[in-house]
Amino acid sequence: MAPNSSSSTGVGGWLRFFAILLGVLSPVFYVLDKNLESFYVFEKDHLHDLAKRGIQAHGNDTRAIVKYIVDELAVRPQTKAYINLDEEWIFNNAGGAMGGMYIIHASVTEYLIIFGTAVGTEGHTGRHTADDYFHILSGTQLAYVPGEYEPEVYPAGSMHHLRRGTVKQYKMPESCFALEYARGWIPPMLFFGFADGLSSTLDLPTLWRTTWVTGYQMIANLLQAKF
Repeated sequence: MAPNSSSSTGVGGWLRFFAILLGVLSPVFYVLDKNLESFYVFEKDHLHDLAKRGIQAHGNDTRAIVKYIVDELAVRPQTKAYINLDEEWIFNNAGGAMGGMYIIHASVTEYLIIFGTAVGTEGHTGRHTADDYFHILSGTQLAYVPGEYEPEVYPAGSMHHLRRGTVKQYKMPESCFALEYARGWIPPMLFFGFADGLSSTLDLPTLWRTTWVTGYQMIANLLQAKF
C-alpha cells in the first residue's frame, strides 16, 4: 500500500518548522549566553563575604545568620527589589538528597536559596546549565568525584563551586545549612528539582508549592525586567 501522502507532508512540515525554529533560536541563545553577565544582580564575592560576616556575627545560630543575610540583601541597592522576604520553608527532594529550602530569589538567570537539613542527607548534585556556589553557613559538606580517593571537605565559611556542566556526589553527614547561589540558565534546572517528586516521593502538595513560589518569583522579576 502506498504511504499516505498527506501524513507524510504533515510530518515533513513539522520537521521543517522545527529546523527553522532551531536555526532562528540557536544564534539568539548563543548571543544571550555570551551576555549572561549583564543580567545578574548578585555578586559572587559579595555573597561569600556576606555569608562569612553572618557566621562571624552569629556563630552557630543559623537562624540569625540567615536573617543577617536576607536583611542586608533587602536593603542593598542592587538587590533590594528582587528579594523574597516571605521566609517559607519547603521540602526539596533532588538527586536522592532531601532537605528544606527557603527561596530568597528566583529568576531566569539566577536563584538564591537557603538549603539544608538538621539530620543529614546525601545525593547527586545534578548536571546543570548554571554555575552553583554553595556557601556553607553551618555544618560540613563533603563532595566526591570519580577517581579521587579522598573527599572534598567544605566546613562553615567555605564555598563549594560546582561548575556548569559538571557533576559530583555530595553529602551533609549531619546538620548543615548553606546559602546556595546559581547563575546561568535556571529553568532547565527545574527538571532535576522536580524529578524525585514526580517519580519517587509523589509528594504533590510540596511539588505544587515549589512550583507556585518559584513561578511567582520568576514572573514577578520578569515584570521588573529582571531576566
